[in-house]
Amino acid sequence: MAHEHKLEIFRGLVKFKSNTQKIWGVLIFLSIVTAVEVVLGIYKPEMLMAKFIGMKLLNWIFIILTLVKAYYITWDFMHMRDEVKALRRMVVWTAIFLILYLVFILLQEGGYIEGVYSSGFIRKDF
Repeated sequence: MAHEHKLEIFRGLVKFKSNTQKIWGVLIFLSIVTAVEVVLGIYKPEMLMAKFIGMKLLNWIFIILTLVKAYYITWDFMHMRDEVKALRRMVVWTAIFLILYLVFILLQEGGYIEGVYSSGFIRKDF
């Protein structure tokens, strides 16, 4: 039995007539988000270099945009929107929490290494 996929994105704000149009719409959205990341990474605006919760605001923006892309790829290309609500939550939220946990570990370890280097505890550079 064939299953019809929804031909809309952004919770029904944009609707398409075919799967091909939907794929192009999703590609354009993901390309725009990626282009914003690249432009911010190249120019690094001074106003985004302020610290927020121990990290530069620009880094927070990169993390959030990466999570948006990961969520949207899971939602559309893995067809999570067509699944049962409990399965959607189980897959998507588990991935989000794991990513956030890995980011936390990375920040903690990076902060420790930076502290060791900046306080001069290292006698030999290896």
